Amino acid sequence: MARTLRVGDSGDDVRELQIKVAGWAADSAQQTYVGIDGSFGAQTEAAVKRFQSSYGLTVDGVVGPQTHAQLDWLTAADGSTRHFNWSEFQSKDGSGFSGGKVSAAQTKENVRRLMWKLEALRRKAGNNPVTITSGFRSISHNASVGGASNSMHVYGIAADLAVANRTVTQVNNIARTCGFSGMYNMATAVHMDSRIEYPYGSQSWWWNY
Repeated sequence: MARTLRVGDSGDDVRELQIKVAGWAADSAQQTYVGIDGSFGAQTEAAVKRFQSSYGLTVDGVVGPQTHAQLDWLTAADGSTRHFNWSEFQSKDGSGFSGGKVSAAQTKENVRRLMWKLEALRRKAGNNPVTITSGFRSISHNASVGGASNSMHVYGIAADLAVANRTVTQVNNIARTCGFSGMYNMATAVHMDSRIEYPYGSQSWWWNY
């Protein structure tokens, strides 16, 4: 049984918790994100409380049996999440998670962290279905679609997506509460990435409609 987690705890299980509540970074549009450092502090507690509130749990910032059960419900057996599949994020040239600027294993882990943020976005958007139009791109596929050479897509930390029954501006605004640090609107989708959290060369906030 998973141990109860609260402020002051540390370890790999806290780090995993932080990954899973990262999309609950803020109540309103803020340039902030949940640090994935394995140390349960005030920022993690606030994210846990937002998660608990959204799912109708006791809002105490303590990760006990009920909160663990809700997180487990959102976790798929293959390591993905309840509402997102690995296949949605694989490079569209058939290379899976290979051929990017980091290893396939690191790309897949980056995508997993992305999925958890998107679970929060989906929930905040009224549980409306999310369509991923572009996830990870191999270097060659990224070049073929005219992507920037240092696109966040080649690291697996970006997604272009649309949410049913929500405009691109509405989706952009929701994403600003989910810890995403790079965003811009396209005609029918929103690009969002977590560039500020990774040492991949674009560590500055960039929010653009």
